[in-house]
Amino acid sequence: MSTQPPDPPGIRVSDADRERVAAQLHQALTEGRITVSELDERLSVVYAARYEADLHPPLADLPGMGTAPAPLSSPSGSPVVLRSGMSAIKRTGAWSVPARMRVQSAMGAVVLDFCAAQNPHPVVEIELDLVAGSAKLLVPDDATANIDGLVAGLGTVKSTVPSWPRAGAPHFVVHGRSGMGSVRVRRRYHFAGYYF
Repeated sequence: MSTQPPDPPGIRVSDADRERVAAQLHQALTEGRITVSELDERLSVVYAARYEADLHPPLADLPGMGTAPAPLSSPSGSPVVLRSGMSAIKRTGAWSVPARMRVQSAMGAVVLDFCAAQNPHPVVEIELDLVAGSAKLLVPDDATANIDGLVAGLGTVKSTVPSWPRAGAPHFVVHGRSGMGSVRVRRRYHFAGYYF
């Protein structure tokens, strides 16, 4: 008698999927639907989730949130690699954004301006490998960015945009390492009709 292998438990979720559910729970807290202690309990379930079904219970009793959002999958495929020694890496204007990027710089400055770029991807993954150079990432006004996977040595890492993904908005996942330079993720400044 042959035994059938058990059905797979479901689709595995990514960090972006967990962050989307966490954002819904934070919204429920601001609306007064759950308490801070309930938020902590539910977030522990969310961040321990491995499969899509694991994300349903923390949302089950919240109106309009009975099911987890459609998975926001991490990009697949080989990354586009940008390398530099002491010279700068700069992408501005109407350039085409790949789903995955790896940026390697020894001492040069890195500027990636996504505001006017052609970006068809809901999630853009950026791996930084910086020795002594700095990096500035300028994202559209509605974008979100998660920098939790970025490790800094002697430099600083700062983001002034929300880290939780929002439906319909581009989401950037920045990870890797920065040795001595700084990394900053922000929106462009507007002043007197100029952007910088």
